[in-house]
Amino acid sequence: MADSLAKLYASVLEARDRDPASSRTSKLFSNGVAKMAKKLAEEAVEVGLEAVQKHDEHVVLESVDLLYHLCVIWAECNVTPDDIAAEIGRRERLYGAIEKLPKKQAARVPANKVAFLRPRRSKAERH
Repeated sequence: MADSLAKLYASVLEARDRDPASSRTSKLFSNGVAKMAKKLAEEAVEVGLEAVQKHDEHVVLESVDLLYHLCVIWAECNVTPDDIAAEIGRRERLYGAIEKLPKKQAARVPANKVAFLRPRRSKAERH
């Protein structure tokens, strides 16, 4: 799955600066992060609703849409799939499990210890 996610992320990066009239991805970027976040939330709700209804095939379809919108958000925030993998590895090393951290534990990780946080690049620096 990591390879598929990396390919999806790369396709988002490639489409980011295309003409918004011909690229859905580029249109999302031109509409701004608030619109991106709204679409991400909508897809997450759709996955949940399909799961409640036990529509397994639809859960798969909506999950792919969710991952697409997550990659769009990552690209906007200058986060890569490798950054996510590094955090998963960090949690596994520290806590012996890869799962969501309780809020109190997550808050104890100082921001300067999270290696993937970088200054945002301008559009010109992305090329």
